[in-house]
Amino acid sequence: MKIKAGIVGGAGYTGGEMLRLLINHPDVEIVFVHSNSNGGNLISDVHTDLIGDTDLRFTGELSSAIDVLFLCVGHGDAKKFLDANPIAAGIRIIDLSQDFRLAEAAGTEWVYGLPELNRERIKNASFIANPGCFATTIQLGLLPLAAKGLLKNEVHINATTGSTGAGQSLAATSHFTWRNNNLSVYKAFEHQHLNEIGQSLVQLDPQFDAVLNFIPQRGDFTRGILAAMYVETELTEDEAYLLYEDFYAEHPFTHVSRKNIDLKQVVNTNKAFVHVEKHGNKLLIISIIDNLLKGASGQAVQNMNILFGLEERQGLRLKATAF
Repeated sequence: MKIKAGIVGGAGYTGGEMLRLLINHPDVEIVFVHSNSNGGNLISDVHTDLIGDTDLRFTGELSSAIDVLFLCVGHGDAKKFLDANPIAAGIRIIDLSQDFRLAEAAGTEWVYGLPELNRERIKNASFIANPGCFATTIQLGLLPLAAKGLLKNEVHINATTGSTGAGQSLAATSHFTWRNNNLSVYKAFEHQHLNEIGQSLVQLDPQFDAVLNFIPQRGDFTRGILAAMYVETELTEDEAYLLYEDFYAEHPFTHVSRKNIDLKQVVNTNKAFVHVEKHGNKLLIISIIDNLLKGASGQAVQNMNILFGLEERQGLRLKATAF
């Protein structure tokens, strides 16, 4: 029996990635793909790489004959959609916006969907708030330290994201002529993902109160995030590696590399790579993901697999492009 899925917001970047994954997932049947702006249009007319893969059309209608609903809509729109369209009891919801990530605002019925942090809670969840892309990258670099109460000093974070992180709607900083051959800082020290990062670190270490100094950057590339972080620690490099390898030993998508890492290793996959180095009294942590996959749609499918008792990598054995 296949999992019956509905997608809301199927015309954007995350919706497109969701379609590419679910069309090829052996245990999923897509029942509908909702889009207000593209109702009636062929999905392959919008996501033209899917020509020959699907004859589905976008619809403005919803169906309750589904097991799981993916909300691939903009920030603020998921809550509005659910307020306007009550979803039948028993349908699992996975929201890719930021609307329900913070427990204080979302309430206890929503589970924060970072498998490396909350896998056991995800298994029995009805509503999952998929983490942000920067938040996923940075948390995967810091969770092992937080779990041992080792984040006692300020954490310094520099992270660069590709242009797809800004979404499909045009803005001054997303035009090719501005983004090409360019690099810029934005939302320094106040990016919205800091709140969910802090929430997760406190979950592992209730005493955590260190400052997170986060400098986000817009990169001159399409997809992926590289975060470079450093923190003071007494751990040796070998001790740090053992700590990270033990923490992620049972998580199939997060891998600790003893060699330096680069973004091409994870782009177009659901993998996350983490690398650490000791420099004096500072531990450098580098983490990388694809912002549209492990940072969005891939992680949402990973959460679906966990929810429905499937092998976690089902439908997600994707290969990076080496060149």
